[in-house]
Amino acid sequence: RKSRILLATVKGDVHDIGKNIVGVVLGCNNYDIIDLGGMVPADRILDEAIKHDVDVIGLSGLITPSLDEMVHVASEMERRGMEQPLLIGGATTSEMHTAVKIEPARKKPVVHVLDASRSVTVVGNLLSETDRSAFVEGTTSTYASLRDRHARRHQKQTFLTLEQARANRLQLEFNASTVPPAAQTGIHHYDEVGVEELRPYIDWTPFFQAWELRGKYPALLEHPEKGEVARKLMADAQAMLNALNDAGSLQFKGVSGLFPAYSDGDDIILRHSDGTAVLHTLRQQTEKTPGKPNRALSDFIAPEGGPSDHIGMFAVTTGHGVSELVARYEADHDDYQAILLKSLADRLAEAFAEYVHEHVRREVWGFEGQTRFSNTELIKEEYDGIRPAPGYPAQPDHTEKRTIWKVLGAEEATGITLTEHLAMAPAASVCGLIFAHSEAEYFNLGDVSRDQIQSYAKRKAMPVNEVERWMAPRLAYDPEKE
Repeated sequence: RKSRILLATVKGDVHDIGKNIVGVVLGCNNYDIIDLGGMVPADRILDEAIKHDVDVIGLSGLITPSLDEMVHVASEMERRGMEQPLLIGGATTSEMHTAVKIEPARKKPVVHVLDASRSVTVVGNLLSETDRSAFVEGTTSTYASLRDRHARRHQKQTFLTLEQARANRLQLEFNASTVPPAAQTGIHHYDEVGVEELRPYIDWTPFFQAWELRGKYPALLEHPEKGEVARKLMADAQAMLNALNDAGSLQFKGVSGLFPAYSDGDDIILRHSDGTAVLHTLRQQTEKTPGKPNRALSDFIAPEGGPSDHIGMFAVTTGHGVSELVARYEADHDDYQAILLKSLADRLAEAFAEYVHEHVRREVWGFEGQTRFSNTELIKEEYDGIRPAPGYPAQPDHTEKRTIWKVLGAEEATGITLTEHLAMAPAASVCGLIFAHSEAEYFNLGDVSRDQIQSYAKRKAMPVNEVERWMAPRLAYDPEKE
């Protein structure tokens, strides 16, 4: 029989474009694919693997809590004595995390797979009687080296105490020119937005990256090797956008809010119609070179007693109707159109976020006036302000989404629900905060120490171990050892 591969996006996670492309590529290379889809609990993954007598199991995930779930699946495979190699993939995964956290959870092979094209070689090596042992030995050795490097890097990093980091906070000017007054506050709904409104805001480079065509758009279309394939994909994408627009097959829903706000240390206090809410932020704790600050998002909002400041937030989706269309394509065995639709819905959701952010700057907050930025300028973020999202480098904690949902009434307004791991469903959804200060910029929080986690847990009224679970990839210490 053909070798069988089981693929699944882990519990609490809904993103599966990468997994689907892997499935198609492996299927074209004569493997039998059993795809369990998204949000699949560990027990079901393993029960199905046994039932179908599969040769390899592949796990996918996009959000950081999925990393812990992958460790859990690996541990369960070890407990059950399962021998199948375990493949790890998805945007949030890395070879380093696989080496440090997942591989040690079991004795049998665990391999991180960077992309679909690599998956064929990896599976071929793992299932080859002649190549398997050398490949597994090589991978095991590489991962041991990565663990050593990780440990050495952690020993080398110097962390400030939370008080020292706060003392080295970013000091911004808050005055009439840097804190724009708001033209209007409150909540705005976006229910009449369609494909044609969003098409000019699409950033095409990540679309091609999802299809593993690396390179910047539009130069990619003229690339000597990839150009022909890229042009064909672009033509198919535009044809699908036209069809979606004509048929009105997808429903786009969005909501934004702008609220008076001030910073209080590492937190942001905002006033809305039902009272006040607190957005909790985290501060960089690694020691910086002289003159470089330890940033937190709260640094971009004026403190109490300063000029009257505001903060925006939003949630948008272009995913309603996607699963029904995908089911129709899959029933016709048209994997290409199904994946094309999902990858376009993701791009439209990001375009919707860009559209809403521009609307807030120009019409709601009103500080941008009638300035028109081109698509290229929008992609380069040449406007004032930022729109960071929970779960991303400046604020890796997904639990902050709950505050956005509550303040905006986001589920009622948009139909976007949060899974138990706080992924947004439908998958083609985006949320974030909106800051206006001209010097606000994106940054990477990096790892944080125990004193900050304890302070953060206290401010959020959450148990420390629960915060540690959500922040696991960013802990500068091992909660089990200390």
